[in-house]
Amino acid sequence: MALIVFIPVVGAFVVPLAGVFSTRLRNWFSLLLVSASFVLALVLLRSLIGGETAIYRYPVPLGLNFVLYADKLAVFMAMVSSFIGAIIVLYSFGYISHYPNQNEYYAMVVLFIGSMMGLVFSGNLILMFVFWEITAITSWRLIGFYRERPMVVKADKSFLVTVFGALVMLVGFIMLYAQAGTFDLIGIKQNLAGRPISDAATILILFGILSKSATLPMQTWLPDAGVAPSPVTALLHAAVLVKIGVYVYARLFVATFDVNAVWTTVVPVIAAASALVSAGAALIETDLKRIIAYSTISQIGFIFLGLATNTAIGIAGGLLYILMHGLAKAGLFLCAGIVEQNTHCKDITKLGGLVKSMPITAISFLLCAFSVMGIPPFGGFFSKYMVIAGTVNSGHVVLAAVFVLGAVLTVIYLFRVFTLVFMGEPKAGLAKEGSPVMVFCVALLALLGLVAGPYVHYPGSFVASAVQQMANLVK
Repeated sequence: MALIVFIPVVGAFVVPLAGVFSTRLRNWFSLLLVSASFVLALVLLRSLIGGETAIYRYPVPLGLNFVLYADKLAVFMAMVSSFIGAIIVLYSFGYISHYPNQNEYYAMVVLFIGSMMGLVFSGNLILMFVFWEITAITSWRLIGFYRERPMVVKADKSFLVTVFGALVMLVGFIMLYAQAGTFDLIGIKQNLAGRPISDAATILILFGILSKSATLPMQTWLPDAGVAPSPVTALLHAAVLVKIGVYVYARLFVATFDVNAVWTTVVPVIAAASALVSAGAALIETDLKRIIAYSTISQIGFIFLGLATNTAIGIAGGLLYILMHGLAKAGLFLCAGIVEQNTHCKDITKLGGLVKSMPITAISFLLCAFSVMGIPPFGGFFSKYMVIAGTVNSGHVVLAAVFVLGAVLTVIYLFRVFTLVFMGEPKAGLAKEGSPVMVFCVALLALLGLVAGPYVHYPGSFVASAVQQMANLVK
């Protein structure tokens, strides 16, 4: 378990040294580091499949213990993030090949993914906070990759919003420590013994989670982060950054402690408002990457809704949608990267007819869009259905109707994008497909989104068992 974290975290500092000798060596070494986390998580899964857990503990004074904790939820998130991260690193071979600062780029990407591994296996709130902040630092450097002043300003904005949210959350952790007497997650669960945490601690922790997941009213930094290279935006939206918030919500609010009943209504209402506002913004936006970013904010609302339902089917649907959304949204951003790099344009009103020159990218974009829309038999349909069903079962019928409306808006704005960018007559001049490795990556993600539907039983049964473990595991 410790190797899943330390291989990419430590290896990230070796990546620039590899780049001194050979760019090819650096690229494949970076892919190896991220892929190693996925393979090791897969190996760890085999030992946890029967419902067991694994703990690695190194005592540190003042209660700040170094604790890594693995259960099905942690392994699921680690596998999703590292697998999608590996595909994005591979895509970067083609996308980043002609830009400066490549050594720093690959080092930051690997450290970014490694810090995600550290966070999902953190068994201590302070350790979780440390890895949380490492993701903020690495994403700040990656969003400002091009180093031009407007882009650096937007990178600074994302850093300030997420770091401020994290500091507020840290205050909530301290209040939780005052109530539970420990920062360790297992100790918190044992010491609280079902007693809800204070509303003040709940608000502060939620503030940090919502800021990281770019949820209303702290969502504006995420569309602005579209100035980053497309593989970076794919990492932010699909594999790591905004998924950190929903993971920590599941780890703390679902698996570790209880909150007062009012929050089972407040969180879905916030998620609903965020989903509708961002979907409305996507309907009128013309920047391709900003539209996809607003779509992420909207879809994150579905995940929060599922996790907040307190029903088995809703929570399982929320976890399953982390996987389905990750595959599809990574595909959409990587397709957008091919379009942007080969047309030098992100304004969808100035694009058109690209299906003729980019047929594989166009088909891949459409298939990934179908999954995000929730069109059967794509994987996104089943996860959205489970979330809506869980919401109805929890008695929030009006909220379920609101999210159905959000799903309809998703269909409208994604079809609008596809029609304007890929159909009709070309407006942006001659264009061509991306490099073979880039096209392979988007086609693979599109195919996985399609296959995930007919074979949804496999990830679906696993997340269902993860929910069962979260609810019933005796610590």
